[in-house]
Amino acid sequence: MNQPVRHLQRVAVIGGGPAGLMAAEVLAAGGVQVDVYDAMPSVGRKFLLAGKGGMNITHSEDLPAFRGRYGARAGEVARWLDGFDPQAVRDWIHGLGIDTFVGTSGRVFPLEMKAAPLLRAWLHRLREAGVRFHMRHRWLGWQDGRLRIATPEGEILVEADASVLALGGASWARLGSDGAWAPLLADKNVEVAPLVPSNCGFDVDWSAHFSEKHAGAPLTTVAIAWRGRNGEMLRRQGQFVVTATGIEGSLVYAISAPLRDQIAQSGSATIWLDLLPDLDAGRVLDEVARPRGSRSVSSHLQGRLGIKGVKVGLLHECLSKEAYGDPASLAAALKALPVVLRRPRPIDEAISSAGGVRFEALEGGSAMLRALPGVFVAGEMIDWEAPTGGYLLTACFGSGRAAGRDALDWINRKK
Repeated sequence: MNQPVRHLQRVAVIGGGPAGLMAAEVLAAGGVQVDVYDAMPSVGRKFLLAGKGGMNITHSEDLPAFRGRYGARAGEVARWLDGFDPQAVRDWIHGLGIDTFVGTSGRVFPLEMKAAPLLRAWLHRLREAGVRFHMRHRWLGWQDGRLRIATPEGEILVEADASVLALGGASWARLGSDGAWAPLLADKNVEVAPLVPSNCGFDVDWSAHFSEKHAGAPLTTVAIAWRGRNGEMLRRQGQFVVTATGIEGSLVYAISAPLRDQIAQSGSATIWLDLLPDLDAGRVLDEVARPRGSRSVSSHLQGRLGIKGVKVGLLHECLSKEAYGDPASLAAALKALPVVLRRPRPIDEAISSAGGVRFEALEGGSAMLRALPGVFVAGEMIDWEAPTGGYLLTACFGSGRAAGRDALDWINRKK
């Protein structure tokens, strides 16, 4: 007697970044047909560009500290990390034949420091598992319960048993993450927080003279202090770069979220630069107050404290002539020079974005949209953020795997 032919469940994954590809891997392993649709000519474009300077995959710090990097959403992101923690990320990469190492900062990199070999191995595995890829296919929403997809040959309607949306945030639009999905979901009564820049630089409104002379100058030994949500003073040491419009770089990115939120609330944010973070205030005052004879103040600062170049420029830019000429005021400024940030740089320039689908729009802590049963979301299009250092990518991986598992569970319950 012939057995009835069983319908092969089909899932559409919209978006071919790390979260979408992870969802596709889990779904294919679960025995369903997976079709990945992406608007770009090839998948993983932002992933590849992010890896040009060295592919930072994850971080080696202990898991409690790692979880704390996700701020207000640490509890929700913990679910993704429980299913795919940093060590699991490394094990998964090793399974693709790519070795990893831990750098001096604790960050984890592929041995070759490149994203392309990892992506090639991953795509080979996915194709071997039966995943089908459809490039230059842009998702436009739904029509009669089916997915509307624009293709080079015209619009098509795609029917799927479930779908995973992994469309990214709104930074680096030229690589596919343009946030165009936000109004499509909002129209379906999905709660979407406004998309805002994260890991971004800021405008300072420098004078033309300072901008022309010092744009591109690095500050390699500096600390920034800023006021926290509860009014407490916070401090972090690192390095950043002066730009023609303001400041950017690793130290600035690490604290960009609270500064961005302060600007949104108050119209500006003030940071205090410690230009001599390795010296205490008493030592700085002693050196500044020493008799300088016929030397200029700038020559005196360079000779006694090594202050020169862009650091001298910052003092002239941010201090009055009177303060610059007063030893006590000058010494205080060297340890806490106020700089007013006017606005974050545009979201398309940011490394990542915050905002997106609110966790409250998800069903029971899963990745499924409460307003759209059978539609799951993953990655940066959900409302969370993290600093650079492997935290963004690890959470995208974990989120994609969680969405894939939740979609499989939902499909199996429907059988």
